[in-house]
Amino acid sequence: MSKKNKIKKSGIGKDLISAFKNGSHATRLSFLVMGFGQLFRGQIAKGAVYLLTEVIFLLYMILFGGRYIIHLFSGNLGTKLSGEQWNEALQIFEKIQGHNSFLILLYGVVSLVVIALFLVVWAMNVKGSFQNDLRLKNGERLSTFKEDIHALLNERFYAPLLALPFLGLIVFTVMPLVFMVLIAFTNYDYAHMPPGKLFDWVGIENFKTMFSLSGGNSGFAMVFLRVLLWTFVWAFFATFTNYFFGLIVALLIQKKGIRLKALWRTLFVVAIAVPQFVTLLLMQKILDGDGILNKLLGTNILWLADQRNFSLLPRLMIILVNIWIGVPYTLLMCSGILMNIPADYYEAAKIDGASPVRIFFHITLPYMLHITTPYLITQFVGNINNFNVIWLLTGGGPVDNVYYGSGSGAQSTDLLVTWLYRLTTDQNPKYNVASVIGIVIFVISAVLSLITFNRTSSAKSEEAFQ
Repeated sequence: MSKKNKIKKSGIGKDLISAFKNGSHATRLSFLVMGFGQLFRGQIAKGAVYLLTEVIFLLYMILFGGRYIIHLFSGNLGTKLSGEQWNEALQIFEKIQGHNSFLILLYGVVSLVVIALFLVVWAMNVKGSFQNDLRLKNGERLSTFKEDIHALLNERFYAPLLALPFLGLIVFTVMPLVFMVLIAFTNYDYAHMPPGKLFDWVGIENFKTMFSLSGGNSGFAMVFLRVLLWTFVWAFFATFTNYFFGLIVALLIQKKGIRLKALWRTLFVVAIAVPQFVTLLLMQKILDGDGILNKLLGTNILWLADQRNFSLLPRLMIILVNIWIGVPYTLLMCSGILMNIPADYYEAAKIDGASPVRIFFHITLPYMLHITTPYLITQFVGNINNFNVIWLLTGGGPVDNVYYGSGSGAQSTDLLVTWLYRLTTDQNPKYNVASVIGIVIFVISAVLSLITFNRTSSAKSEEAFQ
């Protein structure tokens, strides 16, 4: 294997070490002056781009980003408060522009991302110069600017094509995620609200408040566990009731002898065509204490606000309404899969004398689960974060200060995600605690998705039903 091939297959760290040890003087200078290796060998355009990138980065850090990075790692997020100061000479109050902890943290995160992107370009610059060294040693000529552009628009066209989506991912996903994680390590709440007040780092105090079952934080930790338990109960029933009811209805429609199959499927498609939030708002009006259902039955049942038995009735009604709006989606998906199950399986089973129940549990269900397990995982994680159903039906209520406490902000049917939202929109918002909950939701969703999928037949035996 040639040295050139070794470079391509090694990691970026090994590439940089090899470039510094074995590279030319021009390559080594590229560690300090980006693009020097390319400029030295006549690749003017490429070298100029690298050099301009370094100049812009240095100007950004000197004129703007550097001071926010210093604040970020100095142990404080601002020391000077905004306000007014009396000017004795002018006999007026003058506004004092102080620090803003929120902006310091935000611009600090932006600067960290800029540094990370710059390091990627810097490594590309060094690696490119070292590869030029190897090409010259092998007697190869270096590519021209025209050839580089041609390769970028043909063999490597994926790079400019994915640049904009990658930038969008960084701006709208990575930076907000990093910002949210960092907020969890501060005391950012209604008592520390910029610009009038500052917030600062508190380490893992918020996590202690959320998870500690001893001391003064035990009440809040118990509330968290109760909301977490209901979140899992809801996600389980919301996922599997929709799945199995949808599968059963699809089997009934698929069964031989059933007439007007197209009509039944069309009716369910019409149900899907109605926006979900419209259906939820309508059901909320129907199940309200003064709603249509009570008037028809002549009762006064609080379908969505009964606090008895840990608000069992509202929770049950939420699950039932979710079945109503979710089964049509599962029905259509299952119908398509059922049509593709090989008829030979069923014929062989019938010849062997298998009953319909045995055929279902040994052929239909395993086939369906093999195909739809990724869908089930997605639905389960989606139901953990299902904001619409809970918020539009009950708003997280009814309020139960005995079970959840008056200061936690949690209510009887709140999921973690609705509780998080309430903590950020309350009159006394607790952004730091909400960020901790956001991290918990992310960890739960990621761990469950990865572990569950990797243990399923969909991942282990992809060819099982092919």
